[in-house]
Amino acid sequence: MKRIGIEQGLSMIADYLSSKGYSVETLSGNFENNTSKYENLDAIVTADYNTDMMGISDTSTKVPVINASGLTQEEVENMIEQKITRS
Repeated sequence: MKRIGIEQGLSMIADYLSSKGYSVETLSGNFENNTSKYENLDAIVTADYNTDMMGISDTSTKVPVINASGLTQEEVENMIEQKITRS
């Protein structure tokens, strides 16, 4: 089962992914200070909260990070599958 970390505030996407068979963990707190705890996840879905005004995130992790801003639930799932299969 694929383990997906979901940033707080994305409950609709979390519910959708759970219904599709993903193991979903809600992520809380400061993302940058907790990256080591997220290394056991297959992907992380964010809500664009951790980017600056240029859309750049300084978060460094080996786990694929998907920005769900402006995407449908299905598009998020497709991006997860694309990123995981490339890894």
